[in-house]
Amino acid sequence: MFPRPEPALNPNTYAYESRPMVKATGFREYDARWLFEKEINLMGVQALGMGLGTLIHRMGVKPEVVTGHDFRSYSAAIKMALATGLMAAGCKVYDIGLALSPMAYFAQFALDVPCVAMVTASHNDNGWTGVKMGANRPLTFGPDEMTRLKEIVLSADFTLKGGGSYVFCEDIPERYVADLTRREKLKRRLKVVCACGNGTAGAFAPRVLSALGCEVVPLDCELDHTFPKYNPNPEDMKMLHAMRDAVLATGADVGLGFDGDGDRCGVVDDTGEEIFADKVGVMLARDMSSLHPGATFVVDVKSTGLFVTDPVLIKNGAKADYWKTGHSYMKRRVHETQALAGFEKSGHFFFNPPFGRGYDDGLVSAIAVCDMLDRNPDKKLSELKNALPRTWQSPTMAPHCADEVKYAVVDKVVKHFEDAKRAGHKVAGQAIRDLVTVNGVRLTVEDGTWGLIRASSNKPELVVVVESPVSEARMREMFKAMDEVLRQNPEVGAYNQTI
Repeated sequence: MFPRPEPALNPNTYAYESRPMVKATGFREYDARWLFEKEINLMGVQALGMGLGTLIHRMGVKPEVVTGHDFRSYSAAIKMALATGLMAAGCKVYDIGLALSPMAYFAQFALDVPCVAMVTASHNDNGWTGVKMGANRPLTFGPDEMTRLKEIVLSADFTLKGGGSYVFCEDIPERYVADLTRREKLKRRLKVVCACGNGTAGAFAPRVLSALGCEVVPLDCELDHTFPKYNPNPEDMKMLHAMRDAVLATGADVGLGFDGDGDRCGVVDDTGEEIFADKVGVMLARDMSSLHPGATFVVDVKSTGLFVTDPVLIKNGAKADYWKTGHSYMKRRVHETQALAGFEKSGHFFFNPPFGRGYDDGLVSAIAVCDMLDRNPDKKLSELKNALPRTWQSPTMAPHCADEVKYAVVDKVVKHFEDAKRAGHKVAGQAIRDLVTVNGVRLTVEDGTWGLIRASSNKPELVVVVESPVSEARMREMFKAMDEVLRQNPEVGAYNQTI
């Protein structure tokens, strides 16, 4: 009988090598993340595989799973431990080797396999590992599945049927690249800085962009699991500054940067300026809705209000559906509503046919940006960006709030603003025009100025964002109004940054 996992064990001991260790906090809302050797050991990863295989059977899904691993020194060993657990639970494992997360999602379709377990810590620092899981392509697990998995693993409630098997699929990388490039080349000769932060995308992104007809300027595309310069994270300022410098030095049309597992793409324009992912989403929505009038776009609640107010989107009949932050939530909503695309401010973009298969893929996002430029041959990327109506938006601010109380605090804030709307009270000097409460509260007043308060999915923090299409002063007024409500809760601490 496989032993019940321990929450902590000391490395380099008999117990560490003979018992599974799995820290409960590694089970997040929509994936799993642990510090390897400090919060999970290889036997713990085996237990995770057994738990996942058990859950797949109990869900009534065909027990076949695609697995792959990112480019970290320990990821291959973790994947094989996961695979042994899955096989012990009676699953057939299709190992695609070193891969991007979207390559694993692609393999589900290419191999006609329902489940996925991709070993990756995405953009996290070295030392972290994790698994992105799903049992219904193109979707990945949400809170319900993750809660069931956590309960199975921590209680060792395994059903070990045995009879599992293993297949290594060596051709998936080539099939994935061919799938992305089996199309007409770009008419416009684009010079593209391709930044990979020495992460896994470096093995694939330059090939794909070159095959589309781009002149590729590679930046840190050599795979190096020590990440010698910075983490492969297109929201990290070190990576963005490196992209900016390369764009300016080479006269490139665009800089495209990919995170550690290749499911996000960051964008720098021809002037070297970063374009935040939600603004990139507005630009792509303009382009796509011109081809598909009346399209619906799912947008996470942290994103700009331009998806509702932009005159080009209004003219094209585009509709915005604001939804919960988190790649699994967004992916599921895009799938259920059959929206044309979904845009999350973190950079996870989801494209349904004819642009994609519904999962987040940084290379599909990069291709969409290149196609947008191809359809606007007389416009620079900076000009397309500057054509958007101006807004004043805060950074994502994160006041401390303990995990044990953060959701209760947000519930009180939501109730406060719901009561205020019913009573006709003003916020920041204006009547409340709209409340979205699918993920905390996003409040919009008459002039389009809005504020968001929600609980962080994976940290002991709240998330606060404000934006105004009118002025910086109105943005600050909204922040003051939201903060005054937050300060009625003594559990809310200091901000990581403010405006």
